[in-house]
Amino acid sequence: MVEPILSVRDLSKTFDVGGGLFRKSAKLRAVTEVSFDLAAGETLGIVGESGCGKSTLGRSILRLVEPTRGHIVWQGRSLTDLTERDMREARKDLSIIFQDPIASLDPRMTVEAIIAEPLRVSEPALSRSQRRDRVLETMEAVGLAPEMANRYPHEFSGGQAQRIGIARAIVTRPKLIVCDEPVSALDVSIQAQIGNLLGALREKFGLTLIFISHDLSVVRLVSDRILVLYLGRIVEIGPRASVFETPTHPYTEALLASAPIPDPLLARRANGADITGDPPSPINPPSGCAFRTRCPIAEDQCAERVPPMIDVGEGHSAACLFAER
Repeated sequence: MVEPILSVRDLSKTFDVGGGLFRKSAKLRAVTEVSFDLAAGETLGIVGESGCGKSTLGRSILRLVEPTRGHIVWQGRSLTDLTERDMREARKDLSIIFQDPIASLDPRMTVEAIIAEPLRVSEPALSRSQRRDRVLETMEAVGLAPEMANRYPHEFSGGQAQRIGIARAIVTRPKLIVCDEPVSALDVSIQAQIGNLLGALREKFGLTLIFISHDLSVVRLVSDRILVLYLGRIVEIGPRASVFETPTHPYTEALLASAPIPDPLLARRANGADITGDPPSPINPPSGCAFRTRCPIAEDQCAERVPPMIDVGEGHSAACLFAER
């Protein structure tokens, strides 16, 4: 078996919330005991409803948010044990693309300065001309013309601004990029372009991607494997085709059933049941299976213990007591 480039084991992140003069603080369990491996050159899509912990998981892997528990091993090296100084050095190989392309760019800086900024930190020995050459090369790779280098973020559309954000993420030639909802703020007509661009950059630069999104159609376009998150826990993980064509967990089935279908005739014929109700509070999650309060096949035993991940074959697993049925 090929050694994974990234291994995440039992990663958890809890936030202290609330509190005050007459109230005790509470614990919000954003991510709970998440484990997975990622191979070099692979794209892992992470999907789930808003608030399920997708972004917190991505940022915890990069230690932009400090995990509460668990281990992150990157190329055989434990990231969780690194000092802040060593972590800054390690981040040369790790990068992130943010959700809102405009808000993530400094309006006072030119495009060239924005893209060059990571180089000033990770490769300070580069001369000014070397930095500029790298910036222009990277701009060309993401489809931005060289004459745009002296312009400012407000002069660009959302799609162009996201290309600037992607250029900033890849300018240091990282090995892993966390894409945190990179297309959710864009028009539908632009989303596929950005998805295709990320796929092309993966091939060109040998990137490994973690692609976070609530849009199943985009995740299906760019991902090799799918990780489904519910209330901070993995409920299903497996190859893209297997998860989309033969989903095993009731939550995955409901997610797929609730996805919009462009053809109105097919939409009327769809038999899947939509997700009903709201997700439970991560401050006070249900006992046992967190999805049981919304699950159409839940039984009394689902409240008694957290279901383990059950292997259903060919690298496909689901956390459901009835996964083998």
